[in-house]
Amino acid sequence: MSVIATRFAGTRSVLVELSDLDSVLALDALLGASPLPGQLDVLAAASTVFIKADSWANAQKIAGTVRTLELGSAPADAGTEVEVPVHYDGEDLAEVAEKTGLSLEGVINAHSRQLWRAAFGGFAPGFAYLLGEDQVLNVPRRSTPRKVVPSGAVALAGDYSAVYPRASPGGWQLIGHTDAVLWDLDRKNPALIRPQDRVRFVPTRTAMQVAATPRAHSAPVTGGNLLEILDPGLQSLIQDLGRPGYGELGVSAAGAADTASAAQANRLVGNRATEAVIENLLGAMSLRAHGDAVIAVSGATATIRVDPVDGDDFHGEREIPMDTPFALLDGEVLTLEPGGNGLRSYLAVRGGIDVAPVLGSRSTDSMSGIGPAPLTAGTRLPVGAIHGAHVVGNPEPSPLPVPDAQGIYTLRISAGPRGDWFGEAGLERLTGQAWKVSAESNRVGVRLALGQDAEPLQRIREGELASEGVAVGALQVPPSGLPVLFLADHPVTGGYPVIAGVIAEDLPAAAQLPPGATIRFEYVAPTQSGTSTDEGTHA
Repeated sequence: MSVIATRFAGTRSVLVELSDLDSVLALDALLGASPLPGQLDVLAAASTVFIKADSWANAQKIAGTVRTLELGSAPADAGTEVEVPVHYDGEDLAEVAEKTGLSLEGVINAHSRQLWRAAFGGFAPGFAYLLGEDQVLNVPRRSTPRKVVPSGAVALAGDYSAVYPRASPGGWQLIGHTDAVLWDLDRKNPALIRPQDRVRFVPTRTAMQVAATPRAHSAPVTGGNLLEILDPGLQSLIQDLGRPGYGELGVSAAGAADTASAAQANRLVGNRATEAVIENLLGAMSLRAHGDAVIAVSGATATIRVDPVDGDDFHGEREIPMDTPFALLDGEVLTLEPGGNGLRSYLAVRGGIDVAPVLGSRSTDSMSGIGPAPLTAGTRLPVGAIHGAHVVGNPEPSPLPVPDAQGIYTLRISAGPRGDWFGEAGLERLTGQAWKVSAESNRVGVRLALGQDAEPLQRIREGELASEGVAVGALQVPPSGLPVLFLADHPVTGGYPVIAGVIAEDLPAAAQLPPGATIRFEYVAPTQSGTSTDEGTHA
């Protein structure tokens, strides 16, 4: 049991390779019980542990410290024992029996008469990879994944079993289903099964009552100042700086895609950087103030127009510059119209948007569905109470990225952790040619297409990479050879090699690049990037 190697993943994460799963479980338990200085999140996988840090300096210290730790073994009684009732009626039960040489009853007995351990999470909130006491039920994934696996499906793949917390695509063999709720935000611990828990599947023929879908988490609007959404545009979401620390449960940090613009909008109205703002796609929306407010809009450029209340001849219609605080009086209507530069605008209100937090954050996670629902016409957003000085700021320069004379945006990257899958030629191709932002990009990631005379990246290694933790900014390369640059709502684990990572300081720029924009990547050593702890940057 030992640490084989440590690899830096971008400038704020460390990928630890271990000799076996027992070592993974031991290190995961050790870091959970005694977090290292600067440690933000830990994601265990089949043969690695991914550690997210708050700065490059602490990532270096973590990499050095991990090599010196005495791992021992994870406590056998770690976690709790969870019973999951199962109807063994899965579509693939007969196929599993054929592949294992067991009868149908033999498969059921083999699955239910052993204790399974939650080795690690990932894939989706509440999804846990369960390792059994033997390998009798080791079966391959389906050759063609299903487009939709129903919520509660009990499944097998390789040495693992799992329960799908919600309907999602999947390629595991389905042997039954449970009505147990795997993920419920109304519980103190939302995940029924957490890493290190022990799970016993209990056969049942009793008809179980399907649990009601958990209620949406939105605070009732009862009084005080409000912002009423009249038109949300293409997409308007509530975002703050996210919810780091839940990666082991399959929950990404989420938060504002462009943390620099969100922090600037908050700063201009006198808020802390952690207050919730509206993230709007392409600078197109309208809202009405109920009560006087102080507003600022940063990020993607927009024409900002204020229409007065009928009969107010004193104030009149007025146009407001970007990146400048201004008053929006009771009853006035604020309209944003696209200005042509950037992709995401951020609207902050003095006092912050006071919707109910979920797992400690008011951010919307578009991938998992956690957090406030996307804004719609008629949504009424409460404005938080103002405590302390809340000094309104002065106008500031735009934080938007600026292309060079040829219209090309440069993003700085650091190598690894899986650059060896592509070799020096692969890294040279990554940085030596232009890439285009695809129209298929979203908050999960920027999908890249080939620029002029460009070629896809080529692997120099055969086989597939086991799923392992990934960080925001990772450049993951699927078999197509076209990288995906992970943004705020990225999955917590990935099964394709990550050739490099965009440094933290350039992630806000990456989030503002519209479809069709041209990118070049420039390799820098982490010490050249000026990385430091920054409350306005994702971990």
